[in-house]
Amino acid sequence: MNQFENVTIVKKANIYFEGKVTSRTVIFADGTKRTLGIIMPGEYEFGTIDKEIMEVLAGTLGVLLNGHPVWVSYEAGQSFEVPANSSFRVAAEVVSDYCCSYVKE
Repeated sequence: MNQFENVTIVKKANIYFEGKVTSRTVIFADGTKRTLGIIMPGEYEFGTIDKEIMEVLAGTLGVLLNGHPVWVSYEAGQSFEVPANSSFRVAAEVVSDYCCSYVKE
């Protein structure tokens, strides 16, 4: 899906790590949420409440899921899942674009 239609976009940005990771929240008619964001080069750790599906739109992200011993690389067009109530680390060597979907279980 290259675009979203009939959505509400929250104007205020989500800004993390001194502006090195930013996103905007998109709310769908059924109440589901996604964020569209940019990750600048660096390594960052995030926590989850809901299950998250992260789709890499541009760039490459190294990902280390909580409890996993090995980093895995994801390129544009690939996605990965992060369990609810967990954490994960991402590492970007280049500016990377992503879409995160939040899944209520």
